Amino acid sequence: MSLDPVAVTPIRVAGLLVGEDERLPVYVHLIDHPDGRILVDTGLTQLHPAVADMDPRLDALDRHDELDLESITAVVNTHLHFDHCGGNHLFAGRPIYVQRQELEDARTLDDYTIPDWVDAPGVQYTAVDGEYELVAGVRLLPAPGHTRGSQIVVIETGERPIVIAGDTAVWFGELDEPSTEGQRLILSLHPREVWLAHADEPWRPAD
Repeated sequence: MSLDPVAVTPIRVAGLLVGEDERLPVYVHLIDHPDGRILVDTGLTQLHPAVADMDPRLDALDRHDELDLESITAVVNTHLHFDHCGGNHLFAGRPIYVQRQELEDARTLDDYTIPDWVDAPGVQYTAVDGEYELVAGVRLLPAPGHTRGSQIVVIETGERPIVIAGDTAVWFGELDEPSTEGQRLILSLHPREVWLAHADEPWRPAD
């Protein structure tokens, strides 16, 4: 099944200090699908001492009046770093899809993420092993590189797919000159556009 036209809506949820005066935006992405609304990543909703040095400026999902959180039927975590899973608690009782490797690493490795945010009360994960069709025309693919268990979301459009990549690439240059398995996978899909977690606009290939 192809979904064309399909709207992927980026939602800015935070800004993180990554240099002396450089602030990196944090985006999550909403997919409207005939079978439901899928949210890719959840940003962060509160401050935490572990990341105080990044001086998070929050515009959390639950502060977006135009977004009905109850309308979200499924959540995907591209990976479980704090700025991608910190809003998972808002979706307690709804399925959250993550690669099994990522879930294991987040629960067992030191200094990996904020554990209380990963396993917040009521959060229920569906652990995925490899490729998985979430709904018709929307697939999850493992994309190691940023983390061992990172995954991307691929939306078939009838021509070239749209990819939501999380941090598989953090900036456009990493797709222009790929160096990880996940980045090379994205290019092999010949995508129409690729949405990144820390960029305002999608990356598009030169051809």
